[in-house]
Amino acid sequence: MIHNDVLRSIRYMLDLSEPRVIEIIRLGDPAFVLEKDEVRALLLKEDEPGHEPCSDDVLARFLDGLIVHRRGRFDDRPARPIEARITNNLVLKKLRIAFELTDVDMLEVFASAGFRVSKPELSAFFRQPGHRNYRLCGDQILRNFLKGLTLHVRGVQGGAAEVT
Repeated sequence: MIHNDVLRSIRYMLDLSEPRVIEIIRLGDPAFVLEKDEVRALLLKEDEPGHEPCSDDVLARFLDGLIVHRRGRFDDRPARPIEARITNNLVLKKLRIAFELTDVDMLEVFASAGFRVSKPELSAFFRQPGHRNYRLCGDQILRNFLKGLTLHVRGVQGGAAEVT
C-alpha cells in the first residue's frame, strides 16, 4: 500500500493535526526533523500539486512514534533500529502493537470492515518472511484493516468514540 495512504488513514482515524503528526514522528526519533510544509505535502493526494511520496524512513518513524504516543515509552528497553523497508506486514504489526490488539480484536476489526480473515491467515501475516506459513499482507487486506480500525477507534458502530 502507498505509504502516503497509510499516513492519511491514520491521521483521519485519530483526527491528528499536522503539528501533532510532527510530534508523533519525533516520538519515533527525536533527532528526525520534519517541517509542517513537508508533512502537508505528504498528506496531499497523488494528483494534487505539491504532493511528495512518503519514504520508508518517515513512515517507520511515524509508526514507532504512534506506538510511543499510544502506549508510552519504555526507558528500560534499548531503542529499536529503524526498519529500512516498510511492508504491509510491518504496518499491520506496528498498528497491532500501538492499539494493543489481540487476535480476537483484529478479527473483529476486519469483520467490522466487512472483510473475513481466519485466525490462521491472521497469524501468517506476523510470521517471519522465511517461515513456511508466512503470508504477504496485500494492499486490500491492509486497506480493509485500516477501514475497520477507523470504525473501531471512532466508535462508529454504535459505541462511544475512544479516540485518544
